[in-house]
Amino acid sequence: MEDFNLHYRFLNWRRRIREIREVRAVRHQERYKRILVDGDILSYHGNSDEVGCYVAPRPLTKENNYFEVCIMDTGVRGTIAVGLVPQYYKLDHQPGWLPHSVAYHADDGKLFNGNGVGQQFGPKCFAGDRIGCGVQTEFFDRGMATVFFTRNGKEVGSVVMAMSPDGLFPAVGMHSLGEEVRIDLQAEWGLDEDDSAMMVDSHEDEWGRLHDVKVCGTLLEYIGKGKSIMDVGLAQARHSLSTRSHYFEVEIVDPGEKCYIALGLARKDYPKNRHPGWSRGSVAYHADDGKLFQGSGVGDPFGPRCYKGDIMGCGIMFPRDYILDSDADSDECLDAAEVNYKQRRVRNIMYFNDEDEEDEGEDMEQEYDGKKVTVFFTRNGKIIGRKEAPVPSGGFYPTIGMLSNGEKVQVDLHPLSG
Repeated sequence: MEDFNLHYRFLNWRRRIREIREVRAVRHQERYKRILVDGDILSYHGNSDEVGCYVAPRPLTKENNYFEVCIMDTGVRGTIAVGLVPQYYKLDHQPGWLPHSVAYHADDGKLFNGNGVGQQFGPKCFAGDRIGCGVQTEFFDRGMATVFFTRNGKEVGSVVMAMSPDGLFPAVGMHSLGEEVRIDLQAEWGLDEDDSAMMVDSHEDEWGRLHDVKVCGTLLEYIGKGKSIMDVGLAQARHSLSTRSHYFEVEIVDPGEKCYIALGLARKDYPKNRHPGWSRGSVAYHADDGKLFQGSGVGDPFGPRCYKGDIMGCGIMFPRDYILDSDADSDECLDAAEVNYKQRRVRNIMYFNDEDEEDEGEDMEQEYDGKKVTVFFTRNGKIIGRKEAPVPSGGFYPTIGMLSNGEKVQVDLHPLSG
């Protein structure tokens, strides 16, 4: 009988442990309603009559006391709210509307602190703006929290509120069609003002020219008219490719209406309203038809078409004796490096053997009859083709073109670094 009781207690103990584990697993799941979650992209998925709300799986802590939201699209009304809520907040209410929650609302710049009446707090926010929210760490153990908000890296204001027993969870609310944001739950804030400003502008500083393209961190968004071939939006990197940095990648976040997205290389003074590849001194792979354009408005079949989520890459295979002025003092050799991106691997072929290459493509203008390189393109980590091209004076600059409404890409100009 005693053995039976012990066995019964053991089974109860095992069942209790399993229940606790299940509760803990549920406790660390993100919660959302009328929100479409695609990685770190949150999109409103309702009919504009009802609120959509997202609550992060874990609360802010001393070690992780801040998060940020980048507004990618304000949609119809821009009714986007960013703030903190209890774990089991009602998902059909905007953050800040119910007790024990607080939020900064982008459409009117008001702060909502536990009720449906907001107080004027800061400026309105638009597409491209970054809203941050955090808790001052020194108040974590006192039952009260000083919650602060930022806009584009600068503090807007703060408010004191009671800490929920389970903590304060990052939350995003949306309430109209087309609203879309990118959330960064690992963001950091608290640098000196000069350092913070430098950090905010660091990605934009990577671009030498931007025409009808808006930068939000590593995200590029087309903001042109998209009505004719003269409405091209162009983004060109500040620095040309070299033997030290010879490859870059673009992920299609949103193909927009037509996916008229082009990735390639162009001379520094390339026309701002021409797709890469259309004019001399450029070569580009176009996502919408999979064609390669090299200094001409007529493309040649080259590779597969590209769609949302595809990663397009472009690089240069430099001959071993190729030396740029900027490389003269460098002893680096990247021959053994590899591209590691989202568990994909692209063999680094910065250098190539002339004997293995076929003579393909014809020379462009005679003014480029100097150095030649082989430009290669990748799709989702696999090389799809190569094209020989003469190097324009000053070098080849990473260049991205877009031409239809809604197009958005995420750019990594240095996927080989680190």
